[in-house]
Amino acid sequence: MKRVLSVEWIADGERSLVPGRIRILDQTRLPTETVFFETVDPKELLQAIRSLKVRGAPAIGVCAAMGVAAAAQQAGEETREILESVDHACESLAAARPTAVNLFWALDRMKRAAHGNADLSAEVLKERLAAEAAAIRNEDAAMCREIGRHGAELIKGCESVLTHCNAGALATAEFGTALAPIYVSIENGRHIRVFVDETRPLLQGSRLTAWELQQAGVEVTLICDNAAAQVMKEGRVDAVLVGADRIAANGDTANKIGTYGVATLAKAHGIPFYVLAPTSTFDPLAPNGDAIPIETRGSEEITAGFGRRTAPEGVEVYAPAFDVTPAPLITAIVCEKGVVRPVNAANIAGVAGQALP
Repeated sequence: MKRVLSVEWIADGERSLVPGRIRILDQTRLPTETVFFETVDPKELLQAIRSLKVRGAPAIGVCAAMGVAAAAQQAGEETREILESVDHACESLAAARPTAVNLFWALDRMKRAAHGNADLSAEVLKERLAAEAAAIRNEDAAMCREIGRHGAELIKGCESVLTHCNAGALATAEFGTALAPIYVSIENGRHIRVFVDETRPLLQGSRLTAWELQQAGVEVTLICDNAAAQVMKEGRVDAVLVGADRIAANGDTANKIGTYGVATLAKAHGIPFYVLAPTSTFDPLAPNGDAIPIETRGSEEITAGFGRRTAPEGVEVYAPAFDVTPAPLITAIVCEKGVVRPVNAANIAGVAGQALP
């Protein structure tokens, strides 16, 4: 199946990762244009994350790690200068988006890699940091494939599933989280139909998920957000698969706004609701969903989305980008280490290896 990489590191040479540059698929141009751009500037990368040119918690983490590596390679030839550049890049990129915990996980890992190898020469340290970013990227791809393998077992008897927002290859280094079981199932010879919520206000479902699934040759049916209850009532949905931007210690899960509503509908119709995410998305320091920061977006995304005004001037707007689905609404959480079911703090600690708060 054809899958487009959302972010990758392009080395200038064959034997070394440094110098190199970050290649990003501009997701704001989809589905009408497939445009890539390259950068080594952490400031440009920060803007790319904020403007959703790159989005999805795992992809943001990978992209940020590469941004730190890019900042390091542009530093001077003294180890001290490299460490200062790394610290500055980490501080800057950490402000990009507050909800996706993968961002902070990746930045912390890059910072530890820098300061833990401060005895290396500048040349070797730069190469070491580029290798660390590449490892984060490759590990994410491997985790997503394992998520797909575990999730495919859960949907073995399903003919059609519904997903919200985009948690496919575009939101990760490769392969995806919520879409991974679909890809694995199809690789194993099964046919699955996917209903895709358009996911307002930025339409990540219609612009990105529908496009990605079409590119991969998967049967996809787009519905407006308000139609989810109806297709469930008609018996068209066998399971719901969604990703996550942060999972609290008790299993409360933050994901794109509207996910909570879909979970509530699935519960009302007796449909299993699965959250699929790597362990880097778990936050053991957040005891429950109340501790997860929720990003709010600019009012223009609702009042004048994509440049066309659809609301009166001056109207008050509340625009949370995420909501939190309570653990009792989640049938199971799937990570690369296995399946958490039922969803509670003890089972999360047992499967994902997270410390209880």
